[in-house]
Amino acid sequence: MAEVTIYTTPTCPWCSKTKQFLKDHDVGFREVDVTADESTVAELKQVSGQLGVPVIKAGELVIVGFDQPKLQELVQAQTGK
Repeated sequence: MAEVTIYTTPTCPWCSKTKQFLKDHDVGFREVDVTADESTVAELKQVSGQLGVPVIKAGELVIVGFDQPKLQELVQAQTGK
C-alpha cells in the first residue's frame, strides 16, 4: 500500500470534501497544507505540475481535484473495497 498524501489549503471546500471521502472509506492520509510554507508549494507543483488543490498522491498515482471515480479507484487499491 502506498502512502496517501493530500495537498490542501484551509479554505478549500473541495479539499474538505476529498478528506471526508477518504475518511469515510477508511483510507489513511497525510495532509500537507500548502499555505504553511513556500517549500510545500514547490512540492505541490513538482507533484502535479500546477498550483490548484486538492491534489492526492499515492505512489505514482496523482489525482487532481475531487475526481470521485479516480478516488474510488484509490480506495479500492488501498483497502480492497
